Amino acid sequence: MGAVLLSLAFPAVCRENDRAWQSGGEPEVIEVEIDGAVGKLAGIVYRPGVAEGEIVPIVILMHGFMSDKQSRVIGDIAEKLMVKGIASIRFDFNGHGESDGEFGNMTVANEIEDAAKVYEYVRSLDFVGSVALLGHSQGGVVASMLAGELGAEKVASLVLMAPAAVLRDDALNGVMFGVRYDPQDIPEFVPVSGRHVGREYVKVAQTLPIYETAALYGGPVCIIHGMSDDIVPYSYSVRYKESYKDAVLHLVEGEDHGFSVRRDEMTDMAVQFLAGPGK
Repeated sequence: MGAVLLSLAFPAVCRENDRAWQSGGEPEVIEVEIDGAVGKLAGIVYRPGVAEGEIVPIVILMHGFMSDKQSRVIGDIAEKLMVKGIASIRFDFNGHGESDGEFGNMTVANEIEDAAKVYEYVRSLDFVGSVALLGHSQGGVVASMLAGELGAEKVASLVLMAPAAVLRDDALNGVMFGVRYDPQDIPEFVPVSGRHVGREYVKVAQTLPIYETAALYGGPVCIIHGMSDDIVPYSYSVRYKESYKDAVLHLVEGEDHGFSVRRDEMTDMAVQFLAGPGK
């Protein structure tokens, strides 16, 4: 599938404010702005060619901690979904990429609020039918909790790629990407990879009901996790699998947290699940 994508001419990206959506026919890739938790969220909508009045499924794609909508994993999935006639939106959470907000004020809770705003936005698009969610790393935690809050009536399916449920245990243990701090006396900021993670992020993470909320979702779930992931142990995805009524878990030998070893195969796996059998 990756080789096919390289030969395809995807539409040029243009801004929603520049012109309205076409009435049908040609596929479009359009930059949009959406009201989020703390300001505007920058997003990119991929809409396959649709006839007048036709509706298509859409997938909301969520990047991870300190990443953005330009993530290779997220971008590859958006393009592959487009080929299969499925719309998608990838966006920057607050404090990331081109979205408003300060990174130091970002929390999982306000990312869930961002994702809920994006959900409301896509539901307003006249070409959208069912809505599915996909999240990588921290985006997986956000996707799982939003799906739990919305329920299977509103979320058609869910894909979690290396979901970072470890973030709660890390916050309780006072460690973040190898940086240690006192979890009982959290500093104003925790320095991580040249960025500053705010105290509120840690406080929220310490009490986050990740699995309890995720388990409220009763629809189909696909979980993909590399067994060589040294950031989020795959045991956290095993626990996710145990939390759901209808879930499949793919544990991939030799794969890392960013799916850099067999990314094309991993993104194909996610897209095939979202497209359904035989598509």
